[in-house]
Amino acid sequence: MFDYVEDKKFLSRMRSLCGEIMQDFCHYLKEDYDIGAVFFLVGSGARNLIVQNASLPIDLDYNLEIVRCEDFEDCRFLKECARKSFNKALKEHGWGDCDDSTSSLTTKKVHFVEDNPTEFSMDVCIVCRDTKEHFYRLKLKKTGFTYLDEYYWNEAPHSAGIQKKAKYIKKRGKWQLVRAQYLDIKNRYLRQNDHDHPSFICYIEAVNNVYNARMNWK
Repeated sequence: MFDYVEDKKFLSRMRSLCGEIMQDFCHYLKEDYDIGAVFFLVGSGARNLIVQNASLPIDLDYNLEIVRCEDFEDCRFLKECARKSFNKALKEHGWGDCDDSTSSLTTKKVHFVEDNPTEFSMDVCIVCRDTKEHFYRLKLKKTGFTYLDEYYWNEAPHSAGIQKKAKYIKKRGKWQLVRAQYLDIKNRYLRQNDHDHPSFICYIEAVNNVYNARMNWK
């Protein structure tokens, strides 16, 4: 069953190391390919909602936002530049090469030699946004033949409404209700062996549940 990771020293150390790697990632993208990018922590890691299933590994989710490049439509080139730059940054810190999945670049699992031995990894989604602040994720459709693989931008779910609801909840000191809901939802899907609800979807469900029940707050 899922439970919250309470080791704050470990969480801080993990975020710090992964943040350094992401900074190097952006540096190599600019230096080697003249691609401008910024990064930000998303998902449970950005909302103090990191959970762990027993002693299984945990992961941090990042968005790498492309803000400047020669051609935003050359998705294959962007993904390849990102993969190479990420691997260069990972090697700088003694990590192995990343895996290129459908919607993210995923690192191998690592752990600290001293103190908390929990394994962790990083998932990096490549994103951009349009003039209306809508986000798009760079996705890969694998065909079994590398030269036939398709790369394209896919619009991400809008989260503006959720952000407003979350601010409303925090302002009224009810964030603990979201934490409780989030944990319940994660464990419910785990019991149902349902792997089609990623953490972000569970978070949206938790915020909506708490916001919709606000008339019953004490």
